Amino acid sequence: MSRSIASPGPRRGRGAAVLGALVAACAGRPPAAVSTAPAGEPPPGHLRAPAQFAAIADRAARSRALFVEAGRVLTHPRCVNCHPPDQTPRQGDDHALHDPPVLRGAADRGIPALGCDTCHQDRNAELARVPGAPSWHLAPATMAWLGKSPAAICTQLKDPARNGNRTLAQIHDHVAHDGIVAWGWAPGADRAPAPGSQAELAALVQAWIETGAVCPAEDKP
Repeated sequence: MSRSIASPGPRRGRGAAVLGALVAACAGRPPAAVSTAPAGEPPPGHLRAPAQFAAIADRAARSRALFVEAGRVLTHPRCVNCHPPDQTPRQGDDHALHDPPVLRGAADRGIPALGCDTCHQDRNAELARVPGAPSWHLAPATMAWLGKSPAAICTQLKDPARNGNRTLAQIHDHVAHDGIVAWGWAPGADRAPAPGSQAELAALVQAWIETGAVCPAEDKP
């Protein structure tokens, strides 16, 4: 009478799996890669939330990634058009020179008889298609962002000599509550708003500060 050979049981299967893992470890295989990127892509027009960066274990890398996400707003035309390096505001998504021609002026609010508030009121003039928000004015030339990378803007934001002598907490307050910043998401007419919302940007800036306010590196050419 022939004997049947028993099939290996679950214990033997588990043992083989453990042995396989030990062999892999002894073979010097590299550990799983540590994430340096946020999880998932945001829907069009939105920003990633700070929680989506939690998978980045390294605190400095997470801080850099948070600022890059915030930089999607800071480099948007609705922001940089009012942060020019010269005497002339910009308009439109292609950063065209302001039409009619105007100048910055000594106080960043235009020149006599042609101040910013001559045309720009405290809200959008929808019929005339003139944008408006409380205290409409240019950022000082020391705070120029037009044409700059997120890395350069980040370094500038942390420098009191170039950020209006603000602390990081004051920068967050400005981003979170200033009416002229809020205009970037309600620009009127057919202007494209900045991605996300003012609250979403403020949350990213706060998370960036809490993780050490580390600036991203410049992209290599």
